[in-house]
Amino acid sequence: MKQKSAKQQIALTLGLLALGQDHNNSGAYANPPADAAGHHPNILFIVMDDVGMDQMQIFGYGGTTAPRTPNIDAVAHEGVRFRNVWSMPECSPSRAIFFEGRFPFRTNVFSAIVSDDLANSQVSPFEMTTPKVLHKRNYESGLFGKFHLGAPTFNPFGNSYPHALGWDYFDGFIEGAPHPIDTTAGGVGAVDMNTGLGPYACGFVPEEPFPLPHGNLGANTGACYHADNRCAVISKDAAHPTPGRSCLEGGGIFVPKEVCQATPPSELTFDQDNAYYVWDRVINHSDGTTEVVAHSDPRSRGYMSIASTDAAVQWINSRSGQWMATVAYANIHTPYQPPPTSLLPAPTVPTSHFDCTGNNPLLIGEMRVLSNQMVEAMDEEIGRVLVNTGLATRNTNGSLNYHPEETDTMVLIIGDNGTFAPGVKLPFDLDRSKGTVFQTGVWVPLIVAGPLVKAPGREVRAMVNIADLFELFGEIAGVDVHRVVPKSHALDSMPMLAYLTNPNQISIRESNFTQTASNIHLNDKTPGPCVVQLGTKPTCVQLFPDQNVCKLEGGTWYGEGATPPYASCCAIKNDPNFSKNFPRGMNILDDAETSTRNAHFKLVEREEPDCSVPQPKADKKVREFYLIDEAVPPKIDKADENLCSGDCPSGLHGEQLQNYHALSQELKNITSSEVPCPGDGNEDKRVNGKDIRDWEFFSRQINPLPLNASGAPYTSSWYDFNHDGYTDWSDLQVIREHFGTNCKHTKDDEREALEENENP
Repeated sequence: MKQKSAKQQIALTLGLLALGQDHNNSGAYANPPADAAGHHPNILFIVMDDVGMDQMQIFGYGGTTAPRTPNIDAVAHEGVRFRNVWSMPECSPSRAIFFEGRFPFRTNVFSAIVSDDLANSQVSPFEMTTPKVLHKRNYESGLFGKFHLGAPTFNPFGNSYPHALGWDYFDGFIEGAPHPIDTTAGGVGAVDMNTGLGPYACGFVPEEPFPLPHGNLGANTGACYHADNRCAVISKDAAHPTPGRSCLEGGGIFVPKEVCQATPPSELTFDQDNAYYVWDRVINHSDGTTEVVAHSDPRSRGYMSIASTDAAVQWINSRSGQWMATVAYANIHTPYQPPPTSLLPAPTVPTSHFDCTGNNPLLIGEMRVLSNQMVEAMDEEIGRVLVNTGLATRNTNGSLNYHPEETDTMVLIIGDNGTFAPGVKLPFDLDRSKGTVFQTGVWVPLIVAGPLVKAPGREVRAMVNIADLFELFGEIAGVDVHRVVPKSHALDSMPMLAYLTNPNQISIRESNFTQTASNIHLNDKTPGPCVVQLGTKPTCVQLFPDQNVCKLEGGTWYGEGATPPYASCCAIKNDPNFSKNFPRGMNILDDAETSTRNAHFKLVEREEPDCSVPQPKADKKVREFYLIDEAVPPKIDKADENLCSGDCPSGLHGEQLQNYHALSQELKNITSSEVPCPGDGNEDKRVNGKDIRDWEFFSRQINPLPLNASGAPYTSSWYDFNHDGYTDWSDLQVIREHFGTNCKHTKDDEREALEENENP
């Protein structure tokens, strides 16, 4: 259904434009530099979810059994492989940086955005995002698949958020991951009251034999019902080796060992999420309207990545001018679920009887098979995007025939962060994977091909940060981002185009940076504990807002509603039954981590939770120091490779000590470079009349959020300074208390502040 009329959405957009014009300085709308004149290529930006460097055979990794990626490899052979790229450890901060060029401590997007994260930790509409930058050169921007720059909750724009951040068109899902697998397979299987799960661990009825304690629940024939009452009998044959899976791939619900009836069985549930196959599809149309597609609609049923490809191809092929299309696949984010067999290269491991519902260390082999197949399915879809948009063709043997120099499109393929622990390939470290600032968590592949690339087929070993992509998008389009972005928005991006056009370009960066911490939650309340299997030991995290999200990540919930509930990870560890429940011990995820590196050495700073009894102390700051490289095999930062013999810099000497002190100073310089500015909600580093007007806009916003416990609508925004979920008079008081403050003193800022204070 359409959520807003075009008239309403235009009114909202006009309000946003007024906000954006208010906070930009005069240089923000200056004409592009003279050398930017002329024609510039289109941009196809492909984001792989949770695909770290460890997965990529084209870079020399992939473990003993690497996923097969012939289409990605073909692009790499015709482009440039960037071998030394750092992301942030989780999805949202990386995606924010792609399109902002600013590190987390500047934007408060520190970790994956979940439903209880306030607007303060979602990408601000006052940011000059890539779509807004490219609008300066008349590029249209479309985003397909995963959004995850915000959440529908605690956000004034709800499902219209992509429009609010500048995208002309969006078709995908707003949240960070597919929802949990429906283990009832659409209501067919009964839920076990003890486990809360149905019998179908991968979301479909497998073929026979599928023995369970209560009987064989598999089937080689059955009725495949659709939401519009269509039905067909599917039986096992060469085209349908698993009839229940074939039915699900086509958007249906499979009733085993039955024939079609005039009326579908009453227990069938067409409104239930089922991970990659039934999902929450949202469309921000080009006319300004927003549509939430019902689960019973065929557009929300069927493999998510196929839908993302189809939507992107249709949009690209309908463009008459220049464009940037971001295709953000959900693969290989959890839950791990078998992709359609039609997307997999032969031969492939049968997976219909796998257990997809958790991260049991005994099933790590199955998890790696599934993650491989999910990468392979995504590779097939990447090839389909290229072929169906005319950027490539197929050779007679089915391989990709790609000649980027003959196209008018730059193609970029990147992973958003390191691989989730169950899918990590050796010799990378599954104990220090996604969610950590260690190499396995932040070292990602980047491939760039297109008509601007000189001497394709080569590698670049220079350090690159994902923030640099923000500048590269501008360089491709002929926009100087440092002129377009307001001076109050400190950019962390550096040039990249020279690496494409000059095969002999020396390294531009001398250091790199990454960071993770907790986002800003309602009333600053830390989420409850959830224990997940990350690596070789269970790990307790306090990141997920509720039991459902914990379960989605394959974890066990110990927060509110559990029996018994625990207030924190430390409370679990200090329970007398701890060793009985966790005989192998339990890790606790650090509260915050930062890291910087130079060409050879890496410094990590962690805030380690203190579980002292009876009174916990403040987090303990721990520093570690490593020698790293990008060789094959690589030298990475495993725990036993720490060069400090105790508290750093203990045990360091000579070159090591010199580099340690240099990186310590670099880390301090980076993290102290953002000036706090209480009362400034529009990011111009001044508290003035514009903040009062912008506060008023959000306090009267036209899209009230869901009701809180007292029945009042939340109105969280970037002006919710006290983090109570409202933009109200208490927040206005913060503006008044700091009115006239100039948090970044330059002559231009002082002049503009004086003018504003004279006319608030």
